[in-house]
Amino acid sequence: MSQAQKGICAEPNLHALYLTFTVVDDDVQAMRAKLVRVLELFSYFDEEYYEAMVSGVIAVGTDYWYELYPRLIPQELAPFPSMQSDDREAPVTPGDLFIQIKADRTDICHAIGIEVIQLLKPHVDLYEEISGFRFLDGRDLTGFVDGTENPKGMHKFEVALVGDKDPEFAGGSYIHIQRYRHNMTKWQLLATTNQEEVMGRTKTDNVEFSSDKKAAFAHTKRTSLKDEEGKSVEILRQSMPYGDMSVQGLYFISCASSPKPFTDMLRNMIFADAEGNYDKLLDYTIAETGGAYFAPSVKFIKQQALEA
Repeated sequence: MSQAQKGICAEPNLHALYLTFTVVDDDVQAMRAKLVRVLELFSYFDEEYYEAMVSGVIAVGTDYWYELYPRLIPQELAPFPSMQSDDREAPVTPGDLFIQIKADRTDICHAIGIEVIQLLKPHVDLYEEISGFRFLDGRDLTGFVDGTENPKGMHKFEVALVGDKDPEFAGGSYIHIQRYRHNMTKWQLLATTNQEEVMGRTKTDNVEFSSDKKAAFAHTKRTSLKDEEGKSVEILRQSMPYGDMSVQGLYFISCASSPKPFTDMLRNMIFADAEGNYDKLLDYTIAETGGAYFAPSVKFIKQQALEA
């Protein structure tokens, strides 16, 4: 399999910087070359500050992909699955390029981000920048451990990366992002037992409720799905909390070998079943952004930069 970008399956870090860009010109050859230089920036900082555990991801928006690499299209490339039911919504927002920078030092994230932006000018506008951070022992700001269901060991590579069924794009990953904004005031009014019922697991020691004790609207229930063969529908999350004293939330990132697992989970969260059950967590947090991207292999990015 082609070499995947390091940040897709990287272990959790202490800090992150998420940059979303819109492209404002049509010089695709210049952009292809500059994406190689972004990869080189990641490698330079990783070597120079090895103790910071630097990693990065370059992902191309599904609409912009057809301009940047029109001759080669991932088999399952698809736009973000915008959805709405009652007051629950998964909106789609602008984004041609998404760049994730992670490290165990916030100054290194900042330094890389500055260089990335200088490098990509004047071809792009910065649509959004969000700084993520590790909270306590890997918890979301709701107080519950985040990413408990992530695949472990080598299995995460199977979940997150395209395999040989799409050989041109082996080592790539379908990326979906959503920036959720929590209503912390409303959430904190709930007693801990009620919060646990919404999540479907205990808060302090992170123990998942047994199926017979888990509410049908629990977050862990609505996001734990099976395919037609009875196998678990999995994604690899690279999410982190973000916020300040006024706004708090979760920057959600899904990495998968296909866009289908994310789409299935999102649908099950937003749309109610026959008994009216949807993901109750959505009563306390809303998605304010949404984007679908593809993060190709390192080899693909470098090869395409050489072609006129």
